Amino acid sequence: MICSVTRLSVGALCLAIAPVSTWACATCGCTINSDGAMGYSAATGWRVNLEYTYIDQDQLRIGTRSATAAEVVDHPSNPALGGGEIEKQTINRYATFGLNYRPSADWNVNLLVPYVVRSHTTYGTQLQPYTPADTAPDQLSGARVSNLGDVKLFGNYQGFLPGHNLGLQLGVKLPTGQYGTAVDFYNGPNRGTPLDASLQAGTGSTDLIVGAYYYRAVSENFDVFMNGQFQAAVAHKQNQAGDDFRPGNSATFGIGLRYEASPRWIPQVQLNLYHKSRDQGALADTADTVGTVAYVSPGLTVQVAGKLHLYGVLQVPVYSNLDGYQLFPHWTATAGVSYAF
Repeated sequence: MICSVTRLSVGALCLAIAPVSTWACATCGCTINSDGAMGYSAATGWRVNLEYTYIDQDQLRIGTRSATAAEVVDHPSNPALGGGEIEKQTINRYATFGLNYRPSADWNVNLLVPYVVRSHTTYGTQLQPYTPADTAPDQLSGARVSNLGDVKLFGNYQGFLPGHNLGLQLGVKLPTGQYGTAVDFYNGPNRGTPLDASLQAGTGSTDLIVGAYYYRAVSENFDVFMNGQFQAAVAHKQNQAGDDFRPGNSATFGIGLRYEASPRWIPQVQLNLYHKSRDQGALADTADTVGTVAYVSPGLTVQVAGKLHLYGVLQVPVYSNLDGYQLFPHWTATAGVSYAF
């Protein structure tokens, strides 16, 4: 919830469930919005969410097409290297605890606390020309991240209209997760060397987040909603020359339709867009962290009992335009449980 493709895919998924969460990745998937999935509301009180997101980045892509290991080496993003890194797979699992408090119809505060479990494998940087030996099993190195991620805190105001259905959002992402060079590769030729900064549990940056959302009924049984968000790092702990990292700015937009003929079963569909700018610094993979992606995201919310709900969203990418070579998912999935009181 609220995603390096290796690093872009994870950022995109988390826009379809609100507030939008964007975890480490170049341009992948995490564009799910939980307020969109659950339905926006002006009802006062508390709401607790527990959400699980799964993203398997297992295909190499460049621009709008798939890529091969031979292309990565023989036509690298940075020709000065004389080769390129052949990444194999990144599997991301996020468990996110959310706590929302609405003291009035105009205001609400939302806290998101993620736990990140990530495994990453790579054949490392191989020099030209490419040969099958470059992707032999003995060239594979692996790393695993399992730690608290970066916490987010949001304040929302939706008192502009009589129906309280237009809201503005201001938030901050805090550098609570491990960052920099905290985790090393545990096997293969890269054993003992640090995992990429963009693949650690946190970014080491304090980010400012601004956003807006709007929702309304469009017929007796249909509701429509839309939301957008912009996130930028305003301070970063990794700021020493030669050992610095700043995540690129990101922007998300989503629009969705919910069918509410029955309060017990509410199907929905979302279109989620995500754009990420270039990471910066000596620890950044600057050539392979920019991109724009779009997902179609069907989902279902089920009323279990009273104010207890389950929801699930499947995201299917329909467009990607990535700078450099990035790992990208064929699909992503989010499931959650929400209780209001």
